[in-house]
Amino acid sequence: MNKLKTYYKNAKDELLKVIFPIKEQIRSAYLSVFVVVTVISLFLALIDAIMSLSLSAVMN
Repeated sequence: MNKLKTYYKNAKDELLKVIFPIKEQIRSAYLSVFVVVTVISLFLALIDAIMSLSLSAVMN
């Protein structure tokens, strides 16, 4: 029983050390992820279009 109390005390102590992000940090991280995903998606779409056009030119 003593081990269980120690475990919960240690878990509570560790949770008190956690620093949760504020709204501005969350918004900033969201925008960063959105921009990076958008740029990578556009880049991959461009590569796909170039490869598709080149393959169509070779096939015809």
